Amino acid sequence: MEPHAGYVYSGWTAAYGYKLLYSSGIRRVIILGPSHHTAFDGIALSNATHFRTPLGLVRLSSVNHELPDSSLFRINEEAHKDEHSIEVELPFLQSLLGDFELVPLIVGRLSADQLRLAAGRIAPYLDDQTLLIASSDLSHYHAQDEALALDTNCLRSIVSIDIPSAALCEMCGYFPVLILLEIASEEGYRAELLNYSTSGDITGDTSAVVGYAAVAFYSDMHAEGVLSASEQDYLLRLARASIEQFVRNSSLLNPDKDGFPAPSEALKAEKGAFVTIEKHGMLRGCVGHIFPQEPLYLAVRDNAINAASKDPRFSPLSVDELNDIAVEVSVLTVPEEASLEDITPFKDGVVLVRNGNSATYLPQVWEQMPSKEEFLSSLCMKAGLEADCWRDSNTGYLTYRAQVFGES
Repeated sequence: MEPHAGYVYSGWTAAYGYKLLYSSGIRRVIILGPSHHTAFDGIALSNATHFRTPLGLVRLSSVNHELPDSSLFRINEEAHKDEHSIEVELPFLQSLLGDFELVPLIVGRLSADQLRLAAGRIAPYLDDQTLLIASSDLSHYHAQDEALALDTNCLRSIVSIDIPSAALCEMCGYFPVLILLEIASEEGYRAELLNYSTSGDITGDTSAVVGYAAVAFYSDMHAEGVLSASEQDYLLRLARASIEQFVRNSSLLNPDKDGFPAPSEALKAEKGAFVTIEKHGMLRGCVGHIFPQEPLYLAVRDNAINAASKDPRFSPLSVDELNDIAVEVSVLTVPEEASLEDITPFKDGVVLVRNGNSATYLPQVWEQMPSKEEFLSSLCMKAGLEADCWRDSNTGYLTYRAQVFGES
């Protein structure tokens, strides 16, 4: 769930949600937006082939041709013509995803039965490369205190996926959000509030504000090994603090004693992890454990320090550089044996092994080398082997997935 006001008002709240898409491998986005200008029943599709923003063209998915029916999903260009609730989301997606396909759905009035029918029609398209966004702001033009009370109750119902209570919310994306909640309820999703703000937080005028929220829905946070936003924030703060303490005085941060709250059970689990340091957008260090060998929070601490001080490609990080770096954490699944054909670009991290030599690339490296041949050739050379070693039947592979998140 993402807001759709002007960027100066709601952009920073929206960013809390969109930063989760970094290196996500999303290739299709379905956006449910409300209609602010045209009154109609049902859900409006578009016959357009592309949507255009100042960042370029976004191709519409073939799903737009599969959904139309005579009762609920219909082509309605008038509904799309002046509507901003979908278009405001696109530059975020273009910046983070690059090439993706769009399914833009403007949602008009729906009955309770139509809500369930819409959810049932959309849900089958949701796979691990498809993102669903419900575009909505919250309460409109109340005093700040009143807006906070209204929105708190509304968000409580949304995060708990309480559809009857959410149906009482004041939000312009009323029907889009209810469709999302119907799907979430049916699929067993969990939800987490990432950020809430009002226009008054930006302008200072709290007499009549609009509320904004970013809410993430997960298939199953910890059963699938997915860390929550608060857990991601914990690891990023830990990595940053560990780097700064080591660089400034060569001492090891002890999170159990140095002011950090107790880590969650998910952060205590043993997992492989990498920490990447960039300076002005360029790699400045990257070190990690491919296989689990210590609790995740300690793996992040140790690899943050090692990325700053022991990456053989770089000199140790200096105090003067601390304000110029950005930290990224990759939490890995356990690598599994795979064939060459099993490797999925943009999704898999790959360990290449041959004759005692090995090397790995994290999944986000596909963004720099989208060709499978280029990716594997470079990985061969990283392992100290000839560039075409990946063609040799004696070359072995392990693959893993990663949850990647970084400092804003």
